[in-house]
Amino acid sequence: MATTVLFHQHGGPDVLTLADLPVGTPGPGELRLRIDAIGLNRAEVLWRDGNYIETVARFPARLGTEAAGTVDAVGDGVTGFAPGQAVSVIPAFSQNDYAVYADHALVPASAVIPRPDTVGAVDGAAVWMPYLTAYGALAGTLAPGDTLVVTAASSSVGLAALRVARRLGATPIAVTRTDAKKATLLAHGAAHVITTDTQDVAAAILDLTHGRGTDHTFDAVAGPGVTDLARATAPGGSVIVYGALSGRPTPFPGIDLGLPALTLRTFTVHEITRDPELLRRAHAFVTEGLRAGDFQAVVDRTFPLTAIADAHRHLESGTQIGKIVATVDH
Repeated sequence: MATTVLFHQHGGPDVLTLADLPVGTPGPGELRLRIDAIGLNRAEVLWRDGNYIETVARFPARLGTEAAGTVDAVGDGVTGFAPGQAVSVIPAFSQNDYAVYADHALVPASAVIPRPDTVGAVDGAAVWMPYLTAYGALAGTLAPGDTLVVTAASSSVGLAALRVARRLGATPIAVTRTDAKKATLLAHGAAHVITTDTQDVAAAILDLTHGRGTDHTFDAVAGPGVTDLARATAPGGSVIVYGALSGRPTPFPGIDLGLPALTLRTFTVHEITRDPELLRRAHAFVTEGLRAGDFQAVVDRTFPLTAIADAHRHLESGTQIGKIVATVDH
């Protein structure tokens, strides 16, 4: 039996409950893991609320796509893993099919990567999704000398994007709500920090780029603000939308701005994690960045799995810097 987080209806953090459920035996292509730490993501809040890009197929529903632990059992046809091996789980599956908010879980082996002994469970549950997302969206886009605007820059993905941009030779500009996180963002590689409470974002971007505009924007907010970001984008530049924190409809800005030379695209980490060859390249890039000291896990706070509702409340507060991790006491 495994302590597992469920929700029986959409709603706020209070709908999350704990139940003891059978784990089962791993089938072909699966692993059973002992989970030691779970990385929390905004996608799980949207899944819980009923506002995610995918619909919950049935209740009670489970959740969670990122974790670290050890292999407990190996299914038929799985190679490269053995019981007791330290591993991390990366987002590569639907939460309708698998979920890792639990002390033991079945997962597809294709969503599991070996975890070096030097990387603890908490860091192992916090580092991969942010850097795989940033790499996947930016590695084929940024060129040395480019400028990159990063919104929601204090999130785990935002912080990873600042460091990935630096490693690729670009100049990152962080966007955040207040001055409270400015020093931290500068320490993580931001060349400049724009605060939305006190500055007009488009005007500030144009000022920092001497009127040219940014080459690219990596946006987690979406909504009406996309038009301002597009207005502050240089000809031939792009706006990459990977989240929808605003919760508001997102216009296509090209029409209102007179059809500029602009690329607007969306991105999810599944573009990388569900393609074996792309994942191989991304894994190598992130691993080398970690080895060189350019990349690191940033953990804001940990909560016990039994306090998962409190962890979700903190995630929704917007006060965190980096990743929130739930830990499992075995």
